[in-house]
Amino acid sequence: MTGTEPSELDQTVRKDQDTAATTAPPAEPAEEHHGGLLALSLGSIGVVYGDIGTSPLYALRESLVHSAKDGLTRAEVLGVVSLLLWALVIIVTIKYVILLMRADNKGEGGILSLLALAQGAVGRQSVMLMVLAALGASLFYGDSIITPAISVLSAVEGLKLVTPVFEPYVVPITVVILVGLFAIQPRGTGAVAVFFGPITAVWFIAMAASGLSHISDDPGIFLAFNPVYAIDFLLHEGVIGFVVLGSVFLAVTGAEALYADMGHFGRKPIQLAWISLVFPSLALNYLGQGALVLAHPEAIENPFFLLVPSWALLPYVLLATVATVIASQAVISGAFSVTRQAVLLGLLPRFEVRHTSETQRGQIYMPRVNWMQLAGVLVLVLMFRSSSALASAYGIAVTGDMVITSCLAFIVLWRVWGWGLPAAALVVAPFLAVELTFLAANLLKLFDGAWLPLCLSAFLVTSMWTWVRGTQIVFDKSRRDSVPLATVMRSLEKSKPFRPPGTAVFLTSDPDTAPPALLHNLKHNRVLHGKNVILTVRTATTPKVAEENRIALEPVNEDFTRLFVNYGYMEEPNIPKALGQCRKLGLKFDIMSTTFFVARRTFRVSANSGMPLWQDRLFIAMSKDAANATDFYSIPTGRVVELGQQITV
Repeated sequence: MTGTEPSELDQTVRKDQDTAATTAPPAEPAEEHHGGLLALSLGSIGVVYGDIGTSPLYALRESLVHSAKDGLTRAEVLGVVSLLLWALVIIVTIKYVILLMRADNKGEGGILSLLALAQGAVGRQSVMLMVLAALGASLFYGDSIITPAISVLSAVEGLKLVTPVFEPYVVPITVVILVGLFAIQPRGTGAVAVFFGPITAVWFIAMAASGLSHISDDPGIFLAFNPVYAIDFLLHEGVIGFVVLGSVFLAVTGAEALYADMGHFGRKPIQLAWISLVFPSLALNYLGQGALVLAHPEAIENPFFLLVPSWALLPYVLLATVATVIASQAVISGAFSVTRQAVLLGLLPRFEVRHTSETQRGQIYMPRVNWMQLAGVLVLVLMFRSSSALASAYGIAVTGDMVITSCLAFIVLWRVWGWGLPAAALVVAPFLAVELTFLAANLLKLFDGAWLPLCLSAFLVTSMWTWVRGTQIVFDKSRRDSVPLATVMRSLEKSKPFRPPGTAVFLTSDPDTAPPALLHNLKHNRVLHGKNVILTVRTATTPKVAEENRIALEPVNEDFTRLFVNYGYMEEPNIPKALGQCRKLGLKFDIMSTTFFVARRTFRVSANSGMPLWQDRLFIAMSKDAANATDFYSIPTGRVVELGQQITV
């Protein structure tokens, strides 16, 4: 089987992550780039808060249903609403909005940005940190397929309240909406994204208004702001209270988006949107649902939609459906971004990336990721068939992701911010304690559906570890069999190969050894171009690298030059563009007389590779399906020569 050449190109993301980051200047705040504070805040409402904004559709209902089996008491309703409100305060407001949004990596956030910060602080590549990041990324993928399924299902289920005639059509309608959503991804979301913010803002205002209209049903619901009710509920409900915690966590799903999308909007717009609109709307809606259930216990069937009068129910269901589609879009786009970061950090093989916007670089489409997501979402919808059933599978992926984020944040507070071990532990420990409690509560749902995201995460972590380990084995093997570049240059002084005019560019991860493509060209073609460039691509631990730090030249002799091209882990490699900058440093390129040499490797299984046989086969399959290096690095296809090489792994 034929695969791409991980040791030639993909190895650079692991071997040279730290090299390019040392001189990159801090990124400017996003708000300085993209417009005013209010406009950015409105935009963030659609992208950042779509997921958490659809949680009221099911969070309170699923939290109360466990206690409702023996009849709901006033203390139970107040306790559950109190748990929901304080989960929003502790997890979202304090941890993410106030604390973690200060832990940015040159303006970018997210679990892989935390990894890069932690790796830079440790000063070396840490296996433990890589495993944590791989696990966090894999759990995010679990979230990215569950969110569209549960969000759209919960919205469409509102049709059953309009008329029971719709009940048999809930799942088919959900499938049609989801297929349509994923089908439009190749076209990009730029044309409709401008409406995401205003529509989601209307959604939050509608939620606030519907909740506020029912608080008068039982004004005593305001007692839920007293955390004593939450604590008392947990102490007196015993096992049931612990089970309820697993459903309460549904209220904070989507909190990771606050941090992950910081680079798109900036810290202040996201914080302003949360404080001024999102949190008040969520709080009012939960209070309204709680008051409605206190006054009318039968409303527990679907307290969210029963907040509105019958004449407004159909428009409300349609608005909810649109809001869930927007929330799903944010998660789908997030999966594309996380995949690209994972590729550049060396956790996954290359995936095909298509740009859907001529003006916004961040708008990308990844076909393989998109259709795998759709397949996973449809399997979930057809397997569980209701939002209540899916709720059991939802929380565990998000809680696991948050626990890992807290662990990485502890390293950043300790080693990057210099708070010291006791202070960092004192700050992170309360969050970690709450999240571990939520995680344990969600583990109780293991056999009710929580096994699904865990199995998916286990498979993805295994795949990532296989790719990292496999590329390391291939790199080490190639290094053992390699010939130092200095040795090749000495031999060229004696031999006289044919010297055609033009420039040859050889891509390699090890600039001190002769690239296999160079050796093959000399051995079989007996050709050495007039100019020869040994090109190494390096990925920094920062999201972007300043243009003045993009390239570094190192002349070797009259025939050879080493060229280093540095990219941030959120940038898109473009080799021809980088070569154009070399003119400023005295190395001129004519793209029409430049040939790029890339080694295309064929892998074969070896009994003593260092990995089990099944892992060897998985690595070979992953390398076979990886995107072409020519496309990934934006190299003109007409200027590329691929030379084959067979390697055992």
